[in-house]
Parts: sequence; C-alpha cells; structure tokens
Amino acid sequence: MGTALVYHEDMTAARLLWDDPECEIECPERLTTALERLQQHGLEQRCLRLIAREASEAELGLVHSPEYVALLRGTQALGTRELQALSKQYDAVYLHPSTFHCARLAAGATLQLVDAVLTGAVRNGLALVRPPGHHSQRAAANGFCVFNNVAIAAKHAQQKHGLHRILIVDWDVHHGQGIQYIFEDDPSVLYFSWHRYEHGHFWPCLRESDADAVGRGQGLGFTVNLPWNQVGMGNADYVAAFLHVLLPLAFEGGYHLESLSQSVCMMVRALLGDPALPLSGPMEPHSSALESLQCVRAAQAPHWVSLQQQGAAPVLSSGTRCPEGRPSPLPPGEPEFKAVVTQAAAALSSLLDQLRLHPIPAVRVAVTLTAPVTGLALPPGVLCEEGSLAQEEMQAWARPHEALAQDEALIALGKVLYLLDRILDGQVSSGLAATPVSAAAATLDVAVRYGLSHGAQRLLCVAVGKLDRPPDLTDDGYDSRVICTSSFTSGRNLWLSIGGEEATAPSMFHVSVPLPVTTGGFLSCVLALVLPLAYSFQPHLVLVALGPAHGLRDPQAALLAALLRGPAGGRVFALVDEESTPQLATVLARVLNGEAPPSLGPFSMAAPEDTQALLYLRGRLEPTWKMLQAAAPPCVL
Repeated sequence: MGTALVYHEDMTAARLLWDDPECEIECPERLTTALERLQQHGLEQRCLRLIAREASEAELGLVHSPEYVALLRGTQALGTRELQALSKQYDAVYLHPSTFHCARLAAGATLQLVDAVLTGAVRNGLALVRPPGHHSQRAAANGFCVFNNVAIAAKHAQQKHGLHRILIVDWDVHHGQGIQYIFEDDPSVLYFSWHRYEHGHFWPCLRESDADAVGRGQGLGFTVNLPWNQVGMGNADYVAAFLHVLLPLAFEGGYHLESLSQSVCMMVRALLGDPALPLSGPMEPHSSALESLQCVRAAQAPHWVSLQQQGAAPVLSSGTRCPEGRPSPLPPGEPEFKAVVTQAAAALSSLLDQLRLHPIPAVRVAVTLTAPVTGLALPPGVLCEEGSLAQEEMQAWARPHEALAQDEALIALGKVLYLLDRILDGQVSSGLAATPVSAAAATLDVAVRYGLSHGAQRLLCVAVGKLDRPPDLTDDGYDSRVICTSSFTSGRNLWLSIGGEEATAPSMFHVSVPLPVTTGGFLSCVLALVLPLAYSFQPHLVLVALGPAHGLRDPQAALLAALLRGPAGGRVFALVDEESTPQLATVLARVLNGEAPPSLGPFSMAAPEDTQALLYLRGRLEPTWKMLQAAAPPCVL
C-alpha cells in the first residue's frame, strides 16, 4: 500500500468572469502551482495517481438539499450576468458555467480517496481539489465553497463503509462553519478547527467560531474550535495545540500560491512516511495562544476525561468573547494579512531549502541485531546492518563498564555505535538495535556519550524500564573517563526516565516519572509531558531505550517511537534488549519506516496516582519548559 494522489485537470476550468477583488484569489493556479511543485520535488512520481470522478447527485444529497443541487446544476446554462447576479446572493462566492462540473469532481475526488483508503488499496492520500468545501452549507454556497467535500466524504464513509467514529481536522485560516453546522449534533464525527478569529473580527466573524462553541444535543463536546486571537502564530503554538488539545481528544489550505504549493509538498512527504524536518525557532507559545488553548481545554473538559485528568478547569475566559454586532472582516488584501502570509511562505520555503541541502537519507531505517531472529518481519527497504566500530575504539568506549567486558556485549556495542555513526552522518535516518539484557544500561550510557561527542548538539534519551541515569552523567554529557575533543555546553543532554519509583525532577534536564498503568495514563504522560519536553528541547537525536522489565505493550512502544520522530526530524535510535519479542522489533521498525502504529485499544482512565505524578512534574517544570504551560488551567479575566 502506498500514498494516493487524486486530481483532475478539469477542476481548473472554473474562473472569475468579472471584476471582484474579494474573489479573484480563488483561481485555477491554486491547483496547477501545487501540482507543479509536487512534480519538481519528485513527490508526484512516488504517489499512486488516481483520476478524480464526479460525485453523483445522490452522493451530493448526503449533505445538500435536492433544491440546492438542482440550482447548481442549472448554472451550466447561465450567462455571465445571470451567474454574477446569482453569485451575489451568497457571501464571497463566484459561479462559472463549469462550476457544477468542477464541484462534482472535487467531491468525487474526496470520495474516491476515502474508498481507496478504506478498502486497503492505499494507506493514505491527498485529494488535490477545487473548489474548496468547508464553508458550504446544506443549501448555500459560501466562501468560495460550493459542495462540502469533506462532510460528504464523512457521510459516505459512514454509510458505505460502516465507520462509527470520524475525526475531521480543519487547518485553515478561516473557520469551516459549514462542516460545524452539518455535524454539530452528531457524536460520531469529531470536528476540530483552528482558525484566525481576532475576537470575532476575522471572517466569517461568527460567534459560533469561538472556543465555547462545543456542539449541541448529543454532539456536545464533538465540536472543537481553537480560535487564534493574534496573528503570527508559529511552530510552538501549533505544536502546543497538537499536544494539549487535538491529540488527547483524537486518541480517546490557504490562497497564497507559493505557501499553498509548499504546504502541499510537505503534507505529501508526511503521507509518504518521510521524516519531518526539525522545527525552527524558540519553542515557546505566544501568551495569546496559551490563552486560546486554555480556554478550549476549559470548554471541552466537561466532555472529555483526558482533559479533566490533565488539570483543565471548566472555566472560560471572557477574553475570547466576540464583540457585539458584526465587525468588518479583514480582507485578504489588507497589509497585515499579506505580511503574515509572506512570513509563513518564507518559513515553508526555508523548510524546502533544507530538503535540498539535506536530502532524505537513502536508508530510512537500519536494524542491527546480536543474532538472527526468527519471526522478524521487516518492511521492504529496511536495511539489516552488519557493520561494527573499529575494535580499538570500541574497547576504549567499553573500558569503564564491567558489563561490556563480555565478548557478546562488546560485539553488540560495536554494532550499536557503528549504526549510531551512520545516523549522525546522515546516511541513515533512524535505527533499531538489540543489546544483551545484562549490558543494556551500560550500552545506553555509552551511546549517549558517544552521540554527544560525535555531532549530536542536543540528545534526548527516553529510558523505559530499569535504566537509571548514570550518576556521573552531566547535563552536557561530559565524562572525564572518556577523552573527547568536542566542546560541551550545559544542557545538551535531556534524560527522561519512564518507570521510576516516583515522580522526580532533580534538574530541568533530568526527569523521572512512574510508568502509568492504564491507556489513559500512558497517553497523558506522552502528550502532556514527554512530547512537550521533547519539542521544547529540540533534540538533534532521540535515543529510545526499552530496558529490562520496561512494561510497555508493543502498541505503546510503537506510538512512543513514532511520535518522537517529529522533534528530531526522524533521527530516532531505538535500543531494545535481545530478549524482547520479534513482534516488538517488527512494529518498531515499521513505525520508524513511516507506517502508522497499531491501535492502543479501548481508552481507560488514568489512575489517580498517575495523574498526581503528572501534575506534580508539570508544576515543577513549567517555569522552564514553556510548552508545558498550555495545559495549565485558564485564568478568569
């Protein structure tokens, strides 16, 4: 299974036939520019290309009224003046004789992709469509949107494929009120939208776009709005939103041609399983973003156990209230809007420049084992690495550790350090290695020091099980027993232990938390502690070590490794003891190769002691690691 790309050139046919500065930004080049960029970066060639089909009128009727569909069908025979007159009946819409055909293709492409994914023909995909859809409603076009493509696809997935739970994530500068209206009383669809709101001053200027619009009836808690009330939100703000709002709930576009096409490229790379590039800039959310996040968590806390257990208080800040009356929207041509979009385009362009300067390693995942393992089912393209570090250098690194004196442990160490070298010099993206149980702690200790002395500017170690932090390992990783030529500065090594006896934080770079006993506790630990620390630290390399008696189920270990690919740009090195099951090694190799981790199973509430441990550590660490502050209860303004 691969990644599908669904497209049809006919979707470029509709265009504006009269002067209208508000509508001229919705142009055919939105599609053609994105497709050209995909081709330039060799991404289209890596996808399975599907030709879009038209949605049937019965499929459109899953969401839209028969009268509205008939009205749009009739536009095919209208002249320019009639089309202009009809367009004026809607907000920010223009119609063309080809609009009905284009809009049916846009909806049909989305349905085609849903069918391909849910029948197992592909793993995932992108439908590159026009016109867009998230503003359109049951009987009205709105905001360039004619048919609500995503809403139709969700209804189709429910009726044809029997899905019972669907998550819609709407990432757009504008609120997709059309999707919200369609599903606001439906608990089978969780709708999440982050959008520019400006306290109600940004289009569509709706009161129901605010944080306290949470659905109605049986759908209470299944509408989630994250309103940005300040322009210029950056990486830290969106990561905080992922970790503290979207992902906790999930587990229980644009019109600037340059930035749009670059965004499409980055999204397709992610769908293909390529490692993400490290995020740039300080990982400290804006105060306005923190306020919005805290208000969303407060509004949703009555409906979601995961937010209640992370300390979200059911109190809303009045700071996000929409002012009386309908304020004037900020048009896309306004200078402030152009400046923000230009900044976003520059950031995306910088990411693509990094891709050109630092291409994806030829080997995405390499595995080194101490001995052949029966039952190990590695995905295609994963390299079985047999190399080893030079004998003299390997012995020098092993000398301080009695546990590494045995031949078996020394051979395993040589393989670990050789693969670590390949990751650090960019030949391999991520790796998996097995170590003897008796030498697991010593091997991890050497790997940390070796990584810091061979190019890792910042190294995050996530040690699970009986793998205590060596007492002489400092925050910069320096150890006088080993001669290193690199210069060290404080704070290059963040050690996070999962499975300690109690919750402790001896320093900002040394944190220990007990292993949670439930699914809910594990998710809270990862999303509200591990990942905020990881993104704040911005590591060059992540070591994930599963030591003796680590206690993680295979899906938990896979999810932890998969999520830690993000903070380090895919550079994750997983160390497991050789007595682990072949199934664990297989699932870790698969997620490091870009596949989705297996399901964790039914959600279960966190134990009170796990919640208390998490709250204690967050309280200790929030002043230093700002990413943790997004989970704090909001203040009443």
